[in-house]
Parts: sequence; structure tokens; C-alpha cells
Amino acid sequence: MLVLNDREVRELLDMESCIAAIENVLAQLARGELFNPLRLLMFPPGPAGMGLMPAFRGGATPAFALKEIVVAPQNSSRGLDPHQGAVLLHDGTTGELIAIMNASPVTEIRTAAVSGAATKALARKSARTVAVLGSGVQGRSHVDVMQTVLDDPIIRIWSRNPAHAEALALETHSLVASSIEEALDGADVVCTTTAAHEPIVELAWLAPGAHINAVGGSIPAARELSSETVAAATLFVDRRESTLNESGDYLVAAAELGIGPDHIVAELGEVLAGIHPGRGADDELTLFKSLGIAVEDLAAAELCVARAREQGAGTEVEF
Repeated sequence: MLVLNDREVRELLDMESCIAAIENVLAQLARGELFNPLRLLMFPPGPAGMGLMPAFRGGATPAFALKEIVVAPQNSSRGLDPHQGAVLLHDGTTGELIAIMNASPVTEIRTAAVSGAATKALARKSARTVAVLGSGVQGRSHVDVMQTVLDDPIIRIWSRNPAHAEALALETHSLVASSIEEALDGADVVCTTTAAHEPIVELAWLAPGAHINAVGGSIPAARELSSETVAAATLFVDRRESTLNESGDYLVAAAELGIGPDHIVAELGEVLAGIHPGRGADDELTLFKSLGIAVEDLAAAELCVARAREQGAGTEVEF
């Protein structure tokens, strides 16, 4: 069994390659080539919760993947990633455990890579100005991915902690916004990566034709966008089933404004597979609601293992 620690995963999983792997696996999912059930979430009394995210891909080299992740929001104040856990990769025929790797960098990089794929597919081709709301782990990775997929972008960072925003901006050659409205002013692409439980983005603050990657709210009790924003946008998702069961942004908008499942125009994989055309007009407000699904972890894990085998990275142990 191959063991990959945090540092090794980061060295193996570069953003550009991860985006390509994500685009491929989401298109495969849209074509019905993978199995991705709803994740199991457990929130006992206390500040932390646990999620179990399984996936399966058949074909010539079948594989099972399972990410077990503990979400501890208070880790940010401890200087730790709020997501802690492991990704397990199994042979899909024999069931043998092939590899286990640190889930924190996998989650960090593949989540941003999905937003990168969504931005490539849904944002206007001329998009350059970016607002990143949040300066934590996902804020940092989304600055990275926007600098990867856009040509010389102008990135404005807003955070509830101005010192964190300033540090990230200095490190990444970005700008600091003193308010959300300032960050959103004229932004072509908006990435929301916060731990907000109530909306921080209002429809009136968004520029015509903007594209939103809504990343932070991943449970029914959390949302970052006003109901009016969700209702006005052309909504794309990573997985319909996940959105209808887990997305606070969608569920609250449905309760408040009466939108229904047909408000979801397509899964991102359907756009990537050419099943849906994506954006219809330059002045259209597009929204990609990212919840994170297990096939993304499967793709990232297999990429890590393949590269580790090529480079002799990681530690082999008997199991």
C-alpha cells in the first residue's frame, strides 16, 4: 500500500493537471460511467462533523475511492486546515487497498480545480477581473486556480480578517478590497469561499454577465448567496442529487422564492461532455454551485498515485 503525506500530495498534484483530470471525470460521470452516491454526513453535538464520500469507476481499470473527512471549522483559528482526513483508493476488482493519502491537500486542490473547470466552461471568454471572498485555505487555492485558467487576471481579495487578506494579496500579487461591494464591483468572476451561514452576496452588487463559483456553503444550514441571486442566475451544479439534498444556497432560495429542481439547467459534467451548451449570452449571470463530490477525489487520488509510481514518491507499507 502506498502512503502519501500532505507534502507529497502537494508536490504531485499540480493545479493544471488536476483541472484536466476533473474535466475528464465529470464528463465521464455525466455519461453514466461512474457511480457517485450521496455522501454520509454526521454532525454530533459539538463544533465538528464527519463526512464519508464513496465513488466507483468501472471499465478496464475499475477503482473504488473513499474520502473520510472531519470538518472542524474552528481549525482556522488554530492555523490548521478545517478539513482533516484521508482518501483511500482500492482496486475495483480485488478490493485491495492500493493507496492512502492526506485528504487536506486533495480537498484543497481538487475543489479549486473544479471551480477552474467551471470558469473555463461558463465564464465569458474575455473574463479578467476576479473577486475572491475569503482568505482561508479555499481562498488561497482559488487565487491559484484563477491565475491558472485566466490570462493575467486582476484579483481582488476580501476577508472578514483584513490582515489575512493583505497577507494573501501580498503573496499572490493580488489586490485587497475593503468591502464585499468593492470586491464585486465590475468583477467578471466571483469565487465565494467563506464559512458564512447567511448571505454575503446580493444580486444588486453583481456585474452583468458575471460568473459565480459558490464554494463555501456545503450543508443545508450554510449559504453565501441571497435567494434573489440564486433565482436570477442560470444555475449549474456538480451533482443535481447533492444540490437538492445538501445545498443551503439552493434550498433556502427554493423555500423563499419557489424555485424548483428545474431551475438547475445542467451539471457541470454535462457542459464538459457537450451535452449542454453552457452560457447562452454575454450578459447572462451564471452560477456554479460547488458542493464537492467523491468522483473528484477519485480522479485526484488516481493522478497522485500514477505520478508517485513514476517518480518513486511516497512510502510503500505492508497492510
